[in-house]
Amino acid sequence: MSSEEQPKEGGRKHWDLCHDIVEVFYAVYNELGFGFLEAVYEEALDIALTDAGFQVSQQVATPIWFRGRKIGDYKADLVVNGAVLIELKAARAIDSSHEAQTLNYLRATQFEVALLLNFGPKPQFRRLVFENDRKGVRVHSHGANA
Repeated sequence: MSSEEQPKEGGRKHWDLCHDIVEVFYAVYNELGFGFLEAVYEEALDIALTDAGFQVSQQVATPIWFRGRKIGDYKADLVVNGAVLIELKAARAIDSSHEAQTLNYLRATQFEVALLLNFGPKPQFRRLVFENDRKGVRVHSHGANA
């Protein structure tokens, strides 16, 4: 990644961890390819990340907050090292609705960093950051298409 592509300081949270997760994502993609359901990729990524030494939790019940009150829960596909939320897709391509969904998860939870990983015809990822101060928060998106 060139220096021009490096995120601003605020977007660096868990940068190295995300880089390592994305490497595992590509390894899983290269091994399994495209065409399975998301649940298959979730299991495979859990195994590969665990084998790589990460702490991984699947289908994590995550509270959704509104004005300081819990209004519901959603289940995060994976959470790595208690810090990075992973949202998996097996779609033709990542589209704006996938990014909006993932960003809403960040906006409504304690997590500040998410990786949106797509096991489509081409592997794709997006890294989204939404800092917890919630007021005047800057949103950062970085991604790549293989």
